[in-house]
Amino acid sequence: MLKLLITCEHGGNQVPPEYASLFDGQEEVLASHQGYDIGALDLFHTLKELADVSFYAETSRLLVELNRSQRHPKLFSAITKALPETEKKKILKVHYHPYRERVEHMIQDLVSAGRQVLHIAVHSFTPVLDGQERQADIGLLYDPKRSLEQNFCKTWKDKLLQQRDKLLVRFNYPYLGISDGFPTYLRRKFDAGSYAGIELEVNQKYPAGNNEGWQQLKHTLKESLREAVEKQ
Repeated sequence: MLKLLITCEHGGNQVPPEYASLFDGQEEVLASHQGYDIGALDLFHTLKELADVSFYAETSRLLVELNRSQRHPKLFSAITKALPETEKKKILKVHYHPYRERVEHMIQDLVSAGRQVLHIAVHSFTPVLDGQERQADIGLLYDPKRSLEQNFCKTWKDKLLQQRDKLLVRFNYPYLGISDGFPTYLRRKFDAGSYAGIELEVNQKYPAGNNEGWQQLKHTLKESLREAVEKQ
């Protein structure tokens, strides 16, 4: 039996009080795509009605990057990377490991009970990066070597386009599904028959645009996801 897990790693731009002084004067960057995934938490709350289990985090990625492995050079941001190692370890202990371990342990519990887990990690991307406009409305990121992930993304794209044929939906864009990320880490823990990890990337021009358009896109994503899961 398939179980749907939905997560949101970059849901907010909150800074714990003990680190507030580090972010003095950084309000603009905290409010930007660098501080969090704009619109992702709103979308997560729409989609989680379909989930068997869900998790989200609201601590800013500028404190620590929950979607990166511990070896990643951007695990800590330009604001926090100069902190003493003891302070970094504390941040990992309090804000990084608990979130990731909750998700991993839930997957382990489901897999141990004979369930197959479909994990949708909800993210958003800035429309323009380094002067280059991103050419997509929605990105579906997956590992091409995992047939369940590939087939599910094809089904989900079909369902999306059946509802709104003008949407530009791309696979493994604007990032590769096998890049360093939480689902990539989880694939090393769970085999392809037990776990499928998809990263949903939505263009931030929608949550930053008119409310009606954003509400319509959230509805389209929810209904298409429902239909795609039902086909599994």
